[in-house]
Amino acid sequence: MGRMGTLCNSFVGSFQTPIFTRVKTRHKQPLLPRRNLNLKAMSMDPTDSKTYQQNLLVMRHGDRLDNFDPTWEKTAARPWDPPLIQTGLSRAFQTGRAFRTLLPFPIHRVFVSPFLRCVQTASEVVAALCADDDVPKAKSSRDVVSIDPSKVKVSIEYGLCEMLNTLAIRPDVAPKDGIFRFDIPKLEALLPSGTLDRAVEPVYKEMPQWEETVMDTQSRHEKMIKALADKYPSENLLLVTHWEGVAVSVSAFKEDTSVAKVDYCGYSELRRSVSWKNQTFSAGNFEVLTKSGRTGVTYYAN
Repeated sequence: MGRMGTLCNSFVGSFQTPIFTRVKTRHKQPLLPRRNLNLKAMSMDPTDSKTYQQNLLVMRHGDRLDNFDPTWEKTAARPWDPPLIQTGLSRAFQTGRAFRTLLPFPIHRVFVSPFLRCVQTASEVVAALCADDDVPKAKSSRDVVSIDPSKVKVSIEYGLCEMLNTLAIRPDVAPKDGIFRFDIPKLEALLPSGTLDRAVEPVYKEMPQWEETVMDTQSRHEKMIKALADKYPSENLLLVTHWEGVAVSVSAFKEDTSVAKVDYCGYSELRRSVSWKNQTFSAGNFEVLTKSGRTGVTYYAN
């Protein structure tokens, strides 16, 4: 079920920086490279005339239960929508802490696939980003005493969902009628209190159709990246999605490139120039800043 190439990445390693306690693990967590660049894209008045950099991260969800407990799906009411295991929750939270501490820009807004594993991932990341105090020993959102919900706003977006075909979801666990139903209010309740932005209109008003092709999925994810970036051009974005979404964020914007592997909580980083003038904006093409293997995404030249 889903991409099986990440089972070896089943331990939460430490980020290799002085601010984290070193933990001996089998696999190291990806590094976030430091850059001496002024990449901070602040929310601004569109009447201003200004050019700046917009940053966008595209992240895969954490460790999903069905890849570690094959018996789970036999009794699950929604076998196509597994939750995270505790390792996945911890991995997501630690990734959020690293974003907060090491990225040279703030994340203003998060968009997330409606699948449970993605919402749980986003919840942990946002809790880390919004925590009033950074607690080095914190392992998950349960260790966060209080948050400032004004730091980051979150929305669920159907267009970031899993690839809806039998390559990603086995037919024996997919809904018999091909309709993937989500209780959106219930999912929104999983997000840290006060971070949900109820005013946001989703790009996709409903789920894509079951048995979409791989090309349809890739086109959808590429369009979602562009649409969300254009909708919020003065903000830095984090998109929490699935294997294919992260892969497309690299291959669609880096010529002649194919993605071989996306680890749990692996992510890509994109950047583009945005200029405001006379209440309208123009934007350059996205540049992929991710180096192969550095942040849990491995790719190669075609």
